[in-house]
Amino acid sequence: MTGRLADAVIGGLPADVGRPSYDRAGVAIGVLHLGIGAFHRAHQAAYFDQLLASGDARWGIVGVSLRSPAVAAQMNPQDGLFTLLSRSGDGDEVQVIGAVQSVLVNGPDTRAIMAHFASPALQIVSLTVTEKGYCHDPASGRLRRTHPDIVHDLANPSAPRSAIGLLVAGLAARQAAGGGALTVISCDNLPENGLVLRALVSEYAALVDPALEGWIANWVSFPATMIDRIVPATTPADRDALMAHLGCRDEAMVKAEPFSQWVIEDNFAGIRPPLERVGVQIVADVRPFELAKLRMLNGCHSLMAYMGLLRGHARVDQAIADPAIRAVVDQLMREAAATLPVVPGLDPARYAAELIERFANPALDHRLAQIAMDGSQKLPQRLLGTMADHGAAGRSADAAAVGVAAWLLHLGGPFLNDPLAVELRAIHAAGGGDPAALVRAACAFAPVFGEAGQSPAMAAQILAAMTALTPMVAAA
Repeated sequence: MTGRLADAVIGGLPADVGRPSYDRAGVAIGVLHLGIGAFHRAHQAAYFDQLLASGDARWGIVGVSLRSPAVAAQMNPQDGLFTLLSRSGDGDEVQVIGAVQSVLVNGPDTRAIMAHFASPALQIVSLTVTEKGYCHDPASGRLRRTHPDIVHDLANPSAPRSAIGLLVAGLAARQAAGGGALTVISCDNLPENGLVLRALVSEYAALVDPALEGWIANWVSFPATMIDRIVPATTPADRDALMAHLGCRDEAMVKAEPFSQWVIEDNFAGIRPPLERVGVQIVADVRPFELAKLRMLNGCHSLMAYMGLLRGHARVDQAIADPAIRAVVDQLMREAAATLPVVPGLDPARYAAELIERFANPALDHRLAQIAMDGSQKLPQRLLGTMADHGAAGRSADAAAVGVAAWLLHLGGPFLNDPLAVELRAIHAAGGGDPAALVRAACAFAPVFGEAGQSPAMAAQILAAMTALTPMVAAA
C-alpha cells in the first residue's frame, strides 16, 4: 500500500492499528474547533472520536486554521484522518482518529466558517489557540486593543484575523441566522479560561455591536475547562517511522503520552455532549483541578524548560534526570501543592509522584525549547501566582523564584520565542549584566508581572534565586 492515509485505504492498515468503528459519512458536524493543532488532535478530537464510536453521531468536528493552510494541506487530502500514537516505554498504541471531517482556513474559507457558526446542528465551538492567541494582557485579563490583529479586526469585523475577532463574527452570524444557543469552550492553559474568554468576547463585541453583546450574554455559555496531556512536536523521523508501519503516509500524525484528562464545568447553553461516557469529568467547579495542573504540571514544565536549557539539556526526561533540577522540581511541587484548596479525589503528593513519572517518559522526546515558548504569557499563572500566594501568607516560594530567575536569564539566550520578544530583549539588555538591575527592570514590566512586580519581597526572592542559579548554570 502506498500514498496517503485516507478513507479508501483504511481497511488495508495493519491489524494492530485502531480505526474508526462508525460510519464517517453519517456523522453530523456538532463541533467547530478554532486552532486545529497537534494538541487538539491528540486530546479533544480523540475524546469526540470515542463518543462517535459509542453510537452518538452528532459530534463530528470541522477544524479551523486561523492563518496557515499547513494543517488543511495535511488533513484534507486524508479525508480528515490522522494517526494518534500513545507513546510509553512499553511501546506505542496506534489509533487512527476519524472525528475531524475537514479543515477550513480563515480568510479563504471565512464564508464557510460563518455557515458552520450559523448551523443549528452546531452545539460546541472550542479553541486551542495558545495563551498568546487571546490577544490579551495576561496580568489584567483585558483585551490588548493595541494588538495589531485586534486593531485590524475592529476596523474590519467581517474579515477577522484573531481568534476573538473570528469568534465574535461567527456569533454575529449565528444571531442573524437564528441558530440558537451555543457553548464556547476554551481548552487553553489560562486560569479560569471560561471567564477570561467570556470577558474578552464581551469586550470586543461591545466595541463592534452592543446589541450583539447582549445576545451573547443570553445565548452563549463559556464553561471553564482543565485539559491535560503531554503532546510533543512531531518530527519528520516520526512520520517516516509511522509510514513504515502503516504502509501509507500520514502527514497529520500526532504523538502523546498515554495519560489524558479533560475536566469541564457543567455550564452548557444548548445540548451537552455526553462526554462523561468517554471519561471526561463534568464538574461544578473546575478551579481546583485547573490550579493543580497549572502550578504543579505546567509550573514544573516551565522551570525544567528554562533551567534545563541553561544547563545544556534538550528534553524533559534529561532535565528531570539532572539531580540539580530534580531537587528544585520536588521543591516546587511542594510549594505549589501548599497553595491548593482541599479537593476530594485530589491527593497532591500522589499527583506529584505521577507527574515525575510522566516527565521521565523517554519515548516522548518532549523538547524543552517547545515548552519554553511564549513565557511572557505563561509565567503569571504557572509561577508568579504561586509566589504571590506564598507572599500573601508571609512565606517565600524559593523554587518558583528559581523558575522566574531562569526565565530572566533565558531572555538573553538563543531560544527566546515570545510574542513580546522585542520588549523582553530590551529588559535583558537594560540589566547590563547586573542581576539586580535585570530583576528591577523585569518586575516593572506590567504585562507579565502586573501589580505583583511591585512587591519588594518578590523581587528579593527572584534576585536571591538568580544568585543561587548562576553557579548551577556555570557548572553544567
